Amino acid sequence: MSNQWPLLGQDPDSLGNTTQSASAPPPVGDSLAEQAASSRLDTETVAVRKLSSTAAKCLACGGLVDPDGYCQTCGAKAPSLRDHYELTPGANVAGVCDRGVAHFRNEDALAAYADATRVVLVICDGVSTSSGSDVAAMVGAEKACQYLATAPANTRSLSEAAELANQAVIESVDPDSPNAAAATLAAALLVGNQLTFANVGDSRIYWIGESSARQLTTDDSLAADMIASGVDRSVAESAAGAHAITAWLGPDCDNSTPQVGQLELEPGWLLVCSDGLWNYASAAETMGALVRTNEAIQESPLDLARRLVRWANEQGGHDNVSVAVARLTD
Repeated sequence: MSNQWPLLGQDPDSLGNTTQSASAPPPVGDSLAEQAASSRLDTETVAVRKLSSTAAKCLACGGLVDPDGYCQTCGAKAPSLRDHYELTPGANVAGVCDRGVAHFRNEDALAAYADATRVVLVICDGVSTSSGSDVAAMVGAEKACQYLATAPANTRSLSEAAELANQAVIESVDPDSPNAAAATLAAALLVGNQLTFANVGDSRIYWIGESSARQLTTDDSLAADMIASGVDRSVAESAAGAHAITAWLGPDCDNSTPQVGQLELEPGWLLVCSDGLWNYASAAETMGALVRTNEAIQESPLDLARRLVRWANEQGGHDNVSVAVARLTD
């Protein structure tokens, strides 16, 4: 299997104005500060290039697209590569990040890595009411993914990845901003069938088996607090203000310490997603049924991720939607 950093597509023609290819992860330094410094330039360069990139070929007529984003032949505006991108870093791993239907830009970010021994899946969801959340989500996801590509498979590594992601988000923010960027984080490191994970905010990680399913993360949100106090899930998640998050990455959060965990998984699907998907299928049993229904007709992990994103958009696509999956076998 090969590795793939976020937003670096498969087809060179799909990369528009950027020609940078996927590269091996940087070496882990002796400290978090050294690790952050070792990859800061690469992370920021990729983020800036992709945020300003459009497709190289016009989807309407196939003509070439000028640097200004418009087709030389028919004049149509080319779509931003940030609106929709797909990753397939390994045979059993895939992810799709999509703008959705209602939002004018994509503030989700997806990062994925796979090699012969491990899989890393990271999703960050930029808080739409904050400024620069699209950049914050991207640099946060990239930083966590880069670190976990070589880090030991333990909960300390997941905590450190979240700290690095938080630092990256803070560095992306104008210190004078009155509405500083913020983002969630859901990160999964899979080595064999051992999963180590972390989350901050309300992006989620699920395990979907043949006949059962579990939500492995607990949201940092008012709805989760209500559920913990005994309120029914459907009531809590539909209450006014229920989706307000109580922890996030960014300078305005007093405590961005992640919730972490580790467990052995049975064969099935590992699913990491933003609330653009789970808002329509929150309970583990509901998400499990959705995955199994689409698994029966999917041709690959990428096809499954595409189907889940398409389904979310068919429900209204009221938010950006990101889905990353890894298939666990015996």
